[in-house]
Amino acid sequence: MSVHVEVGLGAATRAADEAARRAGVVIRELSEVADLQDIVALYDSVWQRESGPLLTAELLRAFAKAGNYVVGAFDGRSLVGACVGFFSAPADSSLHSHISGVSTAARRRNVGFAMKVHQRAWAMRRGASRITWTFDPLVARNAWFNVVKLAADPSEYLTDFYGGMHDGINGPDGSDRLLVSWELGAGSVARACLGQIRPGDAAHERALGACVALGISASGAPVAGSGDASTHLVAVPPDIEGLRATRPRLATDWRIALRESLGGLLTSGAWIDGFDRSGWYVVRQDTAPPITARHSGGAR
Repeated sequence: MSVHVEVGLGAATRAADEAARRAGVVIRELSEVADLQDIVALYDSVWQRESGPLLTAELLRAFAKAGNYVVGAFDGRSLVGACVGFFSAPADSSLHSHISGVSTAARRRNVGFAMKVHQRAWAMRRGASRITWTFDPLVARNAWFNVVKLAADPSEYLTDFYGGMHDGINGPDGSDRLLVSWELGAGSVARACLGQIRPGDAAHERALGACVALGISASGAPVAGSGDASTHLVAVPPDIEGLRATRPRLATDWRIALRESLGGLLTSGAWIDGFDRSGWYVVRQDTAPPITARHSGGAR
């Protein structure tokens, strides 16, 4: 059953205003050096890099001057979140969202969600039709946020994309990423920005004949699966960041196992259709591609 949803700029702007209101923040573009230095400090507090900042105020100043996306989320006068993106070729048709972070003081308030919904309206106002970004496919909460809560489509598995990052989040682990594409005018995306989501359901998929391509043992280790089916379930650990701190070898095992399993499936032409919050990617093969299956305008 198709459910109508407004996908234009006016509706996107209203959704952004409502998301910011619910998160209790004001989101605005930043260009002054003092504000940009605050962004650098916020990112440093989140990522805790061993050497050098993720970005510099000088680079952010150039990004802002060139018309790119540099915003902060404020709770009163306090900067509690920031997001930075830049346009990709061909000029102005697509925005790449490079980095987004939220202070520990504002976690669990949906500040990150509010910034993404704001970014969508901002990009649409400038004629862009798509936003891309990357995330670590091993982090279960990020998979849920990107694939389900934002209805973004993973399009490519990128092996060790940034090289060694050596920060407080990634540790010494490889920087594998999923590249996602957010079609800004899609009905599924418009619904997600209003809080209407369609979670994956691993138990239901198993009942329909899905096979487990990568499972998890009672001890928390990855277990390679097998089976020939059009739907595969790929597990991730519940807390990979905790494993990196306490059991780094097991965290590395998970990186390699997911790279071989999920990365191999996507390379073979499969695509991610959903994520179950209990920690499973739902991966399809031999079915309609994402542009048909997820952006047809039907209900999510």
